[in-house]
Amino acid sequence: MGPKTTKVYETLRARIASGEYAPGDRFPSERTLVEELSIGRTALRQVLARLVTEGALEVRGRSSYRVPGAVSVEQPEGVEPWRVHGERSLYDNQWVKLQLWEVEPPGMKPFEHHVVKLHHVAITAVLDDQDRVLMMWRYRFVPQQFGWELPGGIVDTGEDAAETALREVVEETGWRPKSLEHVVTYQPMVGMVDSPHEIFVGHGAERVGEPTDVEEAGHIEWVPLADIPGLMARGDLMGSGTLVALLHILANRRAQGVTASH
Repeated sequence: MGPKTTKVYETLRARIASGEYAPGDRFPSERTLVEELSIGRTALRQVLARLVTEGALEVRGRSSYRVPGAVSVEQPEGVEPWRVHGERSLYDNQWVKLQLWEVEPPGMKPFEHHVVKLHHVAITAVLDDQDRVLMMWRYRFVPQQFGWELPGGIVDTGEDAAETALREVVEETGWRPKSLEHVVTYQPMVGMVDSPHEIFVGHGAERVGEPTDVEEAGHIEWVPLADIPGLMARGDLMGSGTLVALLHILANRRAQGVTASH
């Protein structure tokens, strides 16, 4: 961020921290902020995206933001973490690492626990103005199953996850999102596997060519959001990243009283 953008970020962060906007309040529109703070829309969106990533704002539809609602549940105190006394590698290559960690839960004797380390991943749901999401119909040989997936891939060393998200959409589908917003980071199998998954939502896209990652692409289609519950019930949605992203979108639309339709 440049000096002007940083100043706008600090101004908005201070307003949120001071309680100027109450939990659940709608944030001023981009047009209002652009005029009030004398900042370009592109730079403003960088600021808003950072505030969303930090959890200071949440996305509530296209170019609409709210201060996160109040949470009634407090984090418990006095709960101790497990202690890790050591680790040793059993298998290690560029795709997967298998380790044994010596761990000690509170009040128990130490024991060895398998830990699998996989890559950091970015996944993107791109929406258009017809209530459709960009998806790929693919075959996965491990479960031996066809299904719909969102584009995504491994975050390269030194690469920002947002850059990965954009790159993978273009490579796998031939479409370039017009905007990207980070919505959540999670672990898909937190009990044994370490593989941070970052979910992005894009709005609008332009066709820039054919997919360059032919192995990944499969069949590409804009799938109506109204079809998602049925596809989910039928077992046609594969991968936790796809499910988390689409459930996030559907939950947000429900909270806004928006119903997807064909």
